[in-house]
Amino acid sequence: MNAEKWKEIVGRIEDSFDVLEHETEDLDPGPGRVEFITFIGPKGRMRLERESRPRILEKKGLGSRRIGSQTSVEYIYSDSDEVDTVKAFSWDESREDWAEISLGETFGNH
Repeated sequence: MNAEKWKEIVGRIEDSFDVLEHETEDLDPGPGRVEFITFIGPKGRMRLERESRPRILEKKGLGSRRIGSQTSVEYIYSDSDEVDTVKAFSWDESREDWAEISLGETFGNH
């Protein structure tokens, strides 16, 4: 989802529902950020998240085959291309935690 479409969705939510919070945070670990909006929707307390990360261009495994040696993975990221992921959550009173909603179910695409 591009930034323009995300802003349109956030605008619709702000116009239609009571917004509890709307924030952006840096991802930890790794580069990127997550923007979320929490609101009172038709199914109660809901949350939409948009995670933006730079596209991974290359993944290198570093280490040796000796016993006891350490291994690590080095990622090379794109400077210009980003990957966006959108997730929807509803508040689960019984667990007192967010439960992920399938976006297909939310928008009627079974």
